[in-house]
Amino acid sequence: IGIEIEHVNFAAEYKDRVFAEFLREYQAGRTPNPDILCNAEIKFKAFLDHAMRLGAERIATGHYARVRHNPATGRHELLKGLDPSKDQSYFLHRLNQAQLSKTLFPVGELHKTEVRRIAAEIGLPNAKKKDSTGICFIGERPFRDFLNRYISQEPGPIKDEHGHTIGQHVGLSFYTLGQRQGLGIGGLKAKGAALKAIQAQGLRGAGEHEPWFVARKDLEHNTLCVVQGHDHPWLLSDALQAGDASWCAGEPPAPGAYAAKTRYRQVDAPCRLDLDPSGAFSLQFDQPQWAVTPGQSAVLYDGEVCLGGGVIGGPAR
Repeated sequence: IGIEIEHVNFAAEYKDRVFAEFLREYQAGRTPNPDILCNAEIKFKAFLDHAMRLGAERIATGHYARVRHNPATGRHELLKGLDPSKDQSYFLHRLNQAQLSKTLFPVGELHKTEVRRIAAEIGLPNAKKKDSTGICFIGERPFRDFLNRYISQEPGPIKDEHGHTIGQHVGLSFYTLGQRQGLGIGGLKAKGAALKAIQAQGLRGAGEHEPWFVARKDLEHNTLCVVQGHDHPWLLSDALQAGDASWCAGEPPAPGAYAAKTRYRQVDAPCRLDLDPSGAFSLQFDQPQWAVTPGQSAVLYDGEVCLGGGVIGGPAR
């Protein structure tokens, strides 16, 4: 179509800035989100810098998000994509003013169905391609098999909320909070005190056949703590603390009422933001949040505007 193509390989930068950090976080028992780091370090830093050296004025990507210039503040704002089911502002929350000012999101104003219609109309071969999911560098391989290549296993006990050992884990790095599959205790029923506690709490569908969920990771004792019931109190958090904050405006928003996501595809949860002099922040939620996970990102919103966020250090219990 008359556009010159230049192929550039950023594999070395990706390995140093994204993949190495991904492994460090898992080895520390946390659950990182490499897509967020890839956007901040590769697509909107290494690639953006390269494009600017070539003489480009802007870069454009296929993210479902929007950018607008606010004349009242003189700043560029990151907005949610108009398709709520595809909005990717969560993954872009670490972009700064310099990056936002040089970025275009052409599909952010469209719904995915419209994008597919246009693609089919002009004959693009991937018009009906299945949406990609998961982490790009893992592909179709089982996640645990992939981690096995880089992280050594350190087996230890799986214990219930009463301290009873009910199984063995293969290494804390291989599990995340809220995980239900792959625990190896799926057929185990709650009995005795555990069953009575579940029923006393009035949990949804509580009973002997309630599924088990990862609730805590005790790194000091190499112990995986699990509970039965999706709504078990150990899986719910009223507040969280986050560090490594990054704000799109270049400075944090004023403390007060906002909304936040603690994971992608989560419905915005009303909360209160409080700032720490160290640069960290805390969020107090109106309603308890499920499986708040260290290493994931808490991203703050003011309506359709993504303000930025930080890496969750853990739930404040």
